[in-house]
Amino acid sequence: MSRSWTRSTSALVGAATALAVLTACGGGDSKTSDAGKGTADKPVTITFWAWQKGTKDVVDAFNASQKNIRVKFEEIPSGNAGGYAKISNAVKAGNAPDLVTVEYPMLPEFVSQGSFQDISTYVTDDVKKQFLPQSIQQTTLGGKNWAIPFDAAPQAYYYRKDFFDKNHIQVPKTWAEFKAAAQKAKAADPKARIGTFFPDDPTTFEAMAWQAGAQWFKADGNTWKLNTADAATNKVADYWQGLIDDKLVQNAVSFSPEWTASLKDGSTVGYLGASWSAGVLKGTVPDQSGKWAVAPVPTWDGKAASGMLGGSTWAVPKGSDKTEAALAFAQWMSTTEAGIDARIKSGTSSAFPADIALRPAAKKAFDTSFYSGQDIYQLFDAAGGSINANWGWGPSMGTTNTTLKDQLGKVAGGSVKITDAIAAAHDATVTELKKRGLKVEG
Repeated sequence: MSRSWTRSTSALVGAATALAVLTACGGGDSKTSDAGKGTADKPVTITFWAWQKGTKDVVDAFNASQKNIRVKFEEIPSGNAGGYAKISNAVKAGNAPDLVTVEYPMLPEFVSQGSFQDISTYVTDDVKKQFLPQSIQQTTLGGKNWAIPFDAAPQAYYYRKDFFDKNHIQVPKTWAEFKAAAQKAKAADPKARIGTFFPDDPTTFEAMAWQAGAQWFKADGNTWKLNTADAATNKVADYWQGLIDDKLVQNAVSFSPEWTASLKDGSTVGYLGASWSAGVLKGTVPDQSGKWAVAPVPTWDGKAASGMLGGSTWAVPKGSDKTEAALAFAQWMSTTEAGIDARIKSGTSSAFPADIALRPAAKKAFDTSFYSGQDIYQLFDAAGGSINANWGWGPSMGTTNTTLKDQLGKVAGGSVKITDAIAAAHDATVTELKKRGLKVEG
């Protein structure tokens, strides 16, 4: 375990403890009448909703591995593309599945609405020891456990090595070098861009702010303190505003046909993503095998630093009476070599396990030929150790991100600046928190 992960623990303990104010406002209790894990003669069937790459392969492998639990899988849209709304609506209607995926940023939102079960009884000290301290802290709210961590998602930079080599462009180590590289790429090929501004994906911008040292949300006693206009956030906002104004980056909806086309025709030759992006990119442009490489994300001072872009957990919705079986499957996915192997050998996932012991298995399972055999998991491990510890998510990220997404969509047209979009998200968040009866400062 790296020293950086250990340092992150103390910073996150305070935030997790302060989140008692959040969980006091909601959060379903674990079911006392549990259907258990079933038997071979009488298996229990659970329903599972998720969108991560390779999930069907994992479900198939689990179902083939034993006879006590049957998993019925339904693929849903990614969270911000409709998956979270589907989960929320199902919980309200009383027909939610037994297990769902939720990213770390959205977990406090669901917990505050009383949508998930408290699974503390099942998350024993032995279970906790298997995971990164940070992932356990991010799934522990108000002293209770609400989800089983799956992966961490440190940032990484993917680039077309052939294009960079041909045009003598150095891989940027700092954001200043990134801008210079973007200018050089555009000069070499007027269509070429080394990165993309995703107006529909606020989490990408939030990861940049996180990396720079911003701390938007802080729980202090029974008060939420918001600070989205700090120096770090403004620095990141002004930097990206400049890249957009100078047309040095693409502006496209994430993973859209437009963005995919730009990868295929060579007009996008770089991608600021996360550890999971390696599998996505490989699956999107398989014919470009051998042309791409991975580097640490650029930083402001050249020293290693990262935010976290996404990262998933497994949670049991309120209303399920199959908690034990659902969590048996969740732990199998997150803590067994067979679970990791099934997902990554599908060829579409490059998940970076939150279970530290499983990283060698993930590395072994992922075919790196697309990246010319590069040891990308060693890079992810170093990036994971550099994640800034001073970031916490708020209890209404749905409102925050919906507003931010709506406003960021207007940035390319020039009617809104990134700083305006952040201010609008701040105001909407304050309004929502007060509506919920929470105390807010900032």
